[in-house]
Amino acid sequence: MVSRFWQNRNVFVTGCTGLLGSWLTIELVERGASVTGLIRDLVPKSNLSWSGFIDRVNIVRGEVEDYLLLERCLNEYEIDTVFHLAAQTIVATANRNPVSTFETNIKGTWNLLEACRRNPMVKRVVVASSDKAYGTQKNLPYDEVTPLEGRHPYDVSKSCADLLSQAYFQTFQLPVCVTRCGNFYGGGDLNWNRIVPGTIRSVILSEPPVIRSDGTLIRDYFYIEDAVAAYMLLAERMTKPELNGEAFNFSNEIQVTVRELVEKILRIMKSNLRAKVLNEAPNEIMHQYLSAKKAREVLNWKPKYTLDQGLDKTIAWYQGFLGQV
Repeated sequence: MVSRFWQNRNVFVTGCTGLLGSWLTIELVERGASVTGLIRDLVPKSNLSWSGFIDRVNIVRGEVEDYLLLERCLNEYEIDTVFHLAAQTIVATANRNPVSTFETNIKGTWNLLEACRRNPMVKRVVVASSDKAYGTQKNLPYDEVTPLEGRHPYDVSKSCADLLSQAYFQTFQLPVCVTRCGNFYGGGDLNWNRIVPGTIRSVILSEPPVIRSDGTLIRDYFYIEDAVAAYMLLAERMTKPELNGEAFNFSNEIQVTVRELVEKILRIMKSNLRAKVLNEAPNEIMHQYLSAKKAREVLNWKPKYTLDQGLDKTIAWYQGFLGQV
């Protein structure tokens, strides 16, 4: 039975044209929510635009670095629930320009949290952190008590955003929860330098897929529709005050090397192409994966899709998308 929790609820989504933001916005609209989305850059081919759902939400153009804009949005649209997803998410971009990454990911987060603190209509805030916030750890998998020890620009920005969220709960009792997820994948990701969309596009174009690292990095891959369900479930459960201030890992709890993932995509797509390994990805954590035990036990959550099922749906999305653009 589909929850009626979102019917006519006023929701604010930062980063609504991103991979997670677009799928989350679409699901919220389909559940009857009144969604206001913050967009910095108009992306005509984004999933939100391509699906037509951009015409079904209130669009505000601007940046999370603009505090007054955030305060105005929350007030004028009478926002009840906030999903803060806006971020600079590319590790290589953060290495090239750390200051802009810190401005967006850290300042943008404290702006959003402060605007929420000052608006009594906001009842719940979900802030997207990342498994990268944990940094490099000897003991795996990461659980929610693992220290936040980012060391490189992107990782540090996520550690800081995570800690800011906890500070706003501990100090001001802001009803905020934090999510830490593995590497998202799914249709709608137009960052072609990411391994899943880049590999799928290469196969469709009959070009060798490119692995920027040496291929041995171990990651925890998480299908985007599972992520949307997790975010929405967490927000719904935040009607229980004891959940406020908590962080939750969401994950398939798998360990896959980049090379294994590429080979799996090639196999599913029945391609004989061979990957080109560049071995030029600095400042990457070698081994990451998450424990989702807390989410399973506290939220009664579990993922719906296996890696193979998620990749099947993802490949089908890109075959449709790239056949029409």
